Amino acid sequence: MLFRDIAGQTDLCNRLTESVDAGRIAHASLLCGPTASGSLAVALAYVQYIYCENRQHHDPATDPHGLRADACGVCPHCRKIEQLQHSDVHLVFPSVTSTETTKGLKSAADLQEEFRQFVMQNKALGTIDDWYAFLGVTTQQGQVREQDANDIVRMLTLKSYEGNYKTVIIWMAEKMNAVTANKLLKTLEEPTDKTLLILVAENTSTILPTILSRTQQIDVADSSQRAEWPEVFHSMFVNWMRLLFKLNMANLSSMVDELAGMGREMQKRFLTYTSEMMRQCLLHTLAGMPNGLRTGDAKFDAAFPAMITPRNAEQIYKALSDATYAIERNAAAKITFMQLSFTLSKLIKNR
Repeated sequence: MLFRDIAGQTDLCNRLTESVDAGRIAHASLLCGPTASGSLAVALAYVQYIYCENRQHHDPATDPHGLRADACGVCPHCRKIEQLQHSDVHLVFPSVTSTETTKGLKSAADLQEEFRQFVMQNKALGTIDDWYAFLGVTTQQGQVREQDANDIVRMLTLKSYEGNYKTVIIWMAEKMNAVTANKLLKTLEEPTDKTLLILVAENTSTILPTILSRTQQIDVADSSQRAEWPEVFHSMFVNWMRLLFKLNMANLSSMVDELAGMGREMQKRFLTYTSEMMRQCLLHTLAGMPNGLRTGDAKFDAAFPAMITPRNAEQIYKALSDATYAIERNAAAKITFMQLSFTLSKLIKNR
């Protein structure tokens, strides 16, 4: 993948080539943005530029793509990476195990050829839903699994086959479960020499803050208009969290009815919004970052972040993720939200 083949990301591509030329290559980075806008494509082009033996430099004012530099596209490293067949560049992605074609598979390692074909056919712009359709998946949600984490650790500790960096790209990193993420922490904290771990995600709200804090985050601009959170989410979140402290069953039951009355897509968005609010709280209490809550209730925004701590954050994320998965599988919304409410109430009170 060459930078010139990626539409709408010229400024980002120029920043990346400039950092590589200056020798500023982060061991762990996170590219966040829609796959359809080029986040995976940018990751692949970035790696290809790092490996390229004959980087091409241009004058952005005269280059037809506005680029300051790009990979040559013809050296052995470039040719192998463009075909997704470089022995030192590994791809990890969500896998499923329940279809006829994937039954018995344990990790992304078992689907490498399928994923290579998928990326090549879609020019690295295929979405997660496109990937599921490619596999023939209709209901099950993919995961980056514990075995994937074991494979990543193993791959990054092996000696480079071609005397360069050892690289792992994790596509849809938000699909990592907690076990997988925790297994990667040591690799992030104590990297071996000349290793690159590049996470690509569309939504960072479900990625553990301990992972986020150990990566250089790079935003990939959305080529479409990104919707804001619905205004009603702010007041619903505040009311719900306050009810979790009081556990007044009559009022909580009414709140659950309100949540269950939304459409399933809106329910999933609200759970994603809740995950993002929890992440903002933890970043504020753990890393001292500015308070990211913007609910419109100043008293709540000032007091609530202290309720989210390293002791309960991981379990909160898991509970929200499990609830989202249940909604996706058409579980009874009232039961799902009531069970989630009891779980969150216990976790927040026992911070």
